[in-house]
Amino acid sequence: MTARFTTFLQSFGAVARLSWATLFAFWRSPIDLRPLIHQFDTAGLQSWSITVLTAAFTGMVLALQFSTGLEPYGASMYTGKLAALGIVRELGPMLTALLVGGRVGSGFAAELGSMVVTEQVDAIRALGADPVKKLVAPRVFACIVMLPLLTILADFVGISGAMIITVREVGITPSFFYAQILDTLWVSDLMHGLMKSVAFGYIIGIVGCFIGLNTSGGTEGVGHATTQAVVVGAICLLVSNFFLTKLFLALYG
Repeated sequence: MTARFTTFLQSFGAVARLSWATLFAFWRSPIDLRPLIHQFDTAGLQSWSITVLTAAFTGMVLALQFSTGLEPYGASMYTGKLAALGIVRELGPMLTALLVGGRVGSGFAAELGSMVVTEQVDAIRALGADPVKKLVAPRVFACIVMLPLLTILADFVGISGAMIITVREVGITPSFFYAQILDTLWVSDLMHGLMKSVAFGYIIGIVGCFIGLNTSGGTEGVGHATTQAVVVGAICLLVSNFFLTKLFLALYG
């Protein structure tokens, strides 16, 4: 148990050092736009389809559950309020982060792990370049920027899916549904989810890159790093979601 705790503290310190080096790489000199644009495409544009699909059916299922559960109490017409709050505050940012993290984080670990075992990272250092600036900073920055945008898309699609099911199951009009949303959601609710997505983007990027840069054991090690990035990333996202929720509820209520 002591050895595992020591390993955890060492890993935590190594991630903190990598985070500081990544932040310093941004301020020291401009990041090359070509790899940055490529990472925007990888982390964001190539993830929009799975985000839309997941958000649509999540909103539909959420509305179906709420409308059915509230019906005995005569409160099914308020399904829109509950569904919108659940999607904007929690399900939108959390599900988007888990899906994008599983896809993008594992990709980062596989790419950087392959570069490590084939000694490409050592070659970058030998040429006098900074691997953190060239490899880590664009990936982390792309995740931080693109995940809030994907979360906004997920919120819109999820609420639209909830509206379709609520109109069908409860019998209200779309205008009444959206009037409830406008009456329920505040800017603080939107910021609650978006600030979470910024933190989640950082976690996805830094965990995937850290595990990739610490890959060893050849091609078998790359496969292990890919799996580890998915598992560790998901655990970090779920744990951080609890503490971020406590923090934002204390700040905004």
